[in-house]
Amino acid sequence: MKFICSRDNLAEGINIVQKAVSAKSTLPVLEGILVECGENLKLMGNDLEIGIECYVESDIIEKGSIVINSRIFGEIVRRLPDSEVSFEVEEDNNIIIDCENSHFEIKGLGTDGFPSIPEIEKDIKVTLMQKTVKDMIRQTIFAVSPDTNRPILTGTLFESYDNQITFVSCDSYRVALRKKSNDGENLEASIVIPGKTLNEIGKILHPVEEKMNIYISNNQIMFDMDNCRVVSRLLQGEYFKYRSFIPEEFSTRVIVDRANMLASIERASLLISTEEKRYPLNVNVKNDKILIHTSTNLGNVNESLRVDMEGKELEIKFNPRYFAEALRVIEDEKIEVCFTSDISPCIIKPIDGDEYIYLVVPLRK
Repeated sequence: MKFICSRDNLAEGINIVQKAVSAKSTLPVLEGILVECGENLKLMGNDLEIGIECYVESDIIEKGSIVINSRIFGEIVRRLPDSEVSFEVEEDNNIIIDCENSHFEIKGLGTDGFPSIPEIEKDIKVTLMQKTVKDMIRQTIFAVSPDTNRPILTGTLFESYDNQITFVSCDSYRVALRKKSNDGENLEASIVIPGKTLNEIGKILHPVEEKMNIYISNNQIMFDMDNCRVVSRLLQGEYFKYRSFIPEEFSTRVIVDRANMLASIERASLLISTEEKRYPLNVNVKNDKILIHTSTNLGNVNESLRVDMEGKELEIKFNPRYFAEALRVIEDEKIEVCFTSDISPCIIKPIDGDEYIYLVVPLRK
């Protein structure tokens, strides 16, 4: 087999499919990228949980296929001159890579045993803009749980009802919810996508107004982005009933400048090391102000924010990271922060509408 293509196009394709390659496996073939020359050049990675295939613009000279170690292949191509790359397979799976004055000879593997990406039954199809999906992932992925003892929470709930798409992530200490209307597609679906899959999808997607299709079957999902397809298993089980956990009535509401509140929390957090989780962020809401205070073995800090306040005075304690991570992904200039009591979850939401909701559970006094 043989093909010729630009270094940049090949490097981009490798970078995409590498996200599905096992870093270390008992099967050497799973540490490789399948390179296939047919009508087009196709690269594929598959670690048996997530599979990615990507088509790369190239000139096909001779058809064929080979598996090449992902790490070696990626490092070589990224360091080649910015020029045309010639990739050729000779006898005994010997791979020749040429680019200007660079010449590599690499031993490849046969394609026997390389797992193909399964063809899923396209029972449900959802069409969204790439930018929309990328944003919704970014605004919820941080709240996915790392605790494998509760595997269902290591994923994000994807719901489609009443012309609306919803992403929900929860790690038992907070909930991140993002909604987006999807007019014209009144499809019903409720699945849980592994956080690892969404994290990689978020890196692949471009912030552009270009359509992509999402296909859902019983236990798999496929993201189809024209020149790239990602197939992943779904998590099985019942997701956390988040709706019953989100309060609807509040004793205290404030409207605050999001950037100012984030800056105050980040400054106060400078005295809280990541190891010292016992130090909370004390939030006192009174007299149209939010007073932020913490005291640690390094010292103490006080911050004051002017807000529009409605309701009772309140003092509550939080893990500052949970609050800051929510504020970082919100794009609104002003937000509404709502409290029920000093032991009940706090809600961060837009002043108008319900496009997003971030819930943070307070720390016990």
